[in-house]
Amino acid sequence: MDDRLPAKLEASSFVRRAEVDGGFGTIIARGDPDRGALILLIAQRGAHVACLERALGANGAYAWQKVGPAAGASAIAVRDWSQKRRSSDTDSWLIELDVALPERFTAETTSIG
Repeated sequence: MDDRLPAKLEASSFVRRAEVDGGFGTIIARGDPDRGALILLIAQRGAHVACLERALGANGAYAWQKVGPAAGASAIAVRDWSQKRRSSDTDSWLIELDVALPERFTAETTSIG
């Protein structure tokens, strides 16, 4: 049984979490409100750090994984990748988060599952 929260609620919670920590978050593209894939575009002071996507693993469990352009990629490269990714799955959510401590944010997010 899949006990995930609706994607809409989770997307909003990531934005709030970034803001509570003194950062900024915005939903760039809205997907399916219940089961859309979540893609996090993580930055620090405007500089790209990582892209995370929660995906269904071979074991049937969801887990966060790094995808997309590497840290330090240009804004154009991140935009192009995210537009291409979104065009292949219009149900997915793109959430941009600018956080003060991206390594901690990433570690906490990927440990949650």
